[in-house]
Amino acid sequence: MPDTTRTTATDEWYARAQAVLPAGTFGNVAGQTILREGRAGRVWDEDGNEYVDFLIGSGPMLVGHCHPEVDDAVKEQLERGTTFFATNTHGIELAEMICDAVACAEKVRFASSGTEADMYAMRLVRAFRGREKILKFEGGYHGMSDHALMSLAPTRLANFPNPVPDSAGITESTSDSMLVAPFNDIDSAVKLINENADELAGVIVEPLQRLMPPQPGFLEALREATAKHGIPLIFDEVVTGFRLAYGGAQEAYGVVPDVCTLGKAIGGGFPLSAIAGRDDIMAHFDKARVGDDKFMMQVGTLSGNPIAAAAGLKTLEILRRPGAYEGAAATGNAIMQAITEHFSTTRIPFQVVGHWSMFDIVFTDQPVHDYRAVFHSDKSRLARFNELLRERGVLKSDNKFYVSHAHDEADIAHTIAAVKHAADVMGKEA
Repeated sequence: MPDTTRTTATDEWYARAQAVLPAGTFGNVAGQTILREGRAGRVWDEDGNEYVDFLIGSGPMLVGHCHPEVDDAVKEQLERGTTFFATNTHGIELAEMICDAVACAEKVRFASSGTEADMYAMRLVRAFRGREKILKFEGGYHGMSDHALMSLAPTRLANFPNPVPDSAGITESTSDSMLVAPFNDIDSAVKLINENADELAGVIVEPLQRLMPPQPGFLEALREATAKHGIPLIFDEVVTGFRLAYGGAQEAYGVVPDVCTLGKAIGGGFPLSAIAGRDDIMAHFDKARVGDDKFMMQVGTLSGNPIAAAAGLKTLEILRRPGAYEGAAATGNAIMQAITEHFSTTRIPFQVVGHWSMFDIVFTDQPVHDYRAVFHSDKSRLARFNELLRERGVLKSDNKFYVSHAHDEADIAHTIAAVKHAADVMGKEA
């Protein structure tokens, strides 16, 4: 259990961070969280406090920190070179593995981050269709590009399909090329696709948006409506790829898009992402096939980096072993059940939302099917829940548990005890 009293090491490092980093952080989690190391399903901070880790690097450490097989693969490549800015065999093998696993993947192009992959995917369908507008869904996260930062987490709710910029510095003209629909609303999405079919370059969606699973028929309706008009459907699987199942959300939900983006797990903890899709669409990365006018330039110094590719290859090899997903599912389901059981003894309204691989508690008495349900939930209670878990040695993001395949029975028992403590305390405070 961590010492909740601020100690010298954290104080000193945070002061140094504030001197050189805006807000004293990298922009991800609070600056007072300064981690030193991770092993399997746990991490330690600079004061030596130990936590069961449900942050897991915001998802990439799907097989756990410092997995010995992944480490060995990385060490072997380190002795041969760290980057080449040229095609390498690990990257080719990883592309082959992705094409074998992911239903829509006929060709693959690597990048270094999920932001890049999503940005290129949207640009790719514009090149393919010769049109500009992209339809996305309110609350959907597609990285940090200007177009992606439209109605990701708006604090001002606008009428659909008008987008709301989430950041300063985004040009007004960006709004003109984006349409926004409510997630899980079949009628609204199909109506927007039909009404704007002549202007749409593509539709991009997280098949499981943040924590919210698709309602029955929602993804199928998107697939049918886009196919009817020849509009590419993009699944953003940066998070869900190789997480919901080995073949990602496409396997889990049985719906195949035209293009998908991948990240997190495929780099095994190193910077790597990918755009994968139909050969005729991916052809726009190949000038010899499409000519100068339709060629889409994409260059990245670290794209397909051999160390990241080696780590990704070994990670995917581990994930496809028998029983890998069954064990992780048991972990996630046990914690979800514990949250439900212990908070049901309180008077606090709540919903446990998500999939066994990533989920959280949302403090509301309303069904959670879209962004606005989360927007209107009690975020102060969620912050209190996170605080109480952390006091008991459980680390998670502000709004998500990420399950690692490395979490063991001791991690589960520790987490369930922390959940019970949080429910007891919050129940008395209610």
